[in-house]
Amino acid sequence: MNNMKLSEILKQDIRYKEALNACMNCGICTSVCPAAEFSDYDPRILLNIVQTEDDAELEKLLKSDFIWLCGQCMSCKTRCPRNNVPGLMINVLRRYSQELGYFTESKRGRQQYALNKVLNGNILGEGYCIVPESVKPDLHPEQGPVWEWIYRNLPEFYDRMGANLHKPGAGVLRKIDDKDLDEIRRIFEETGAMELQDAINKFSEQKAEDLGYDDMNQYFVDIFKGNV
Repeated sequence: MNNMKLSEILKQDIRYKEALNACMNCGICTSVCPAAEFSDYDPRILLNIVQTEDDAELEKLLKSDFIWLCGQCMSCKTRCPRNNVPGLMINVLRRYSQELGYFTESKRGRQQYALNKVLNGNILGEGYCIVPESVKPDLHPEQGPVWEWIYRNLPEFYDRMGANLHKPGAGVLRKIDDKDLDEIRRIFEETGAMELQDAINKFSEQKAEDLGYDDMNQYFVDIFKGNV
């Protein structure tokens, strides 16, 4: 892969062909994009850069915050007169940014380590994307004082709400048995998700070391809060 042009590497992803048919830069995708309204993201510019197949510009893109601003609503897909899908191209770019380690060069990119650790950790360990214990009040002050109280009283609260928090049997947030968790892990392994997760961890550890961290937990907290 190291000897290939970036443009050729991107084309190896099956989603590339569906994402980019023939963009004519009409800008309709940008006009309907919520992320473009509230950030520097612009799907029209994204496809324009990809179409140039300019490796220098593509590398700059993979190292930027730009590709992490898309919210994946896919409004672009519904309105494009040429059936291009900038939101799908974002998935391709994010994948190779992670595989090549470029994501560590941007502030939003570095947050992939935190997302990977929390979300994939929850999925592989508990069978859920989000579990209450992972929504820590010090990392999520936007949840307010009510959630802080709930967090301190999780078992009692969820029992009163009729959930079955981390307990066997049926119910919301019930304990997922080991057989099903093993199946989830096998899906991660077969689809390459485990390999991608390992790459994110490896490059993040290298970046943390470059930034002078000797504690990955502190690095996690700092990138989660947007301080690094």
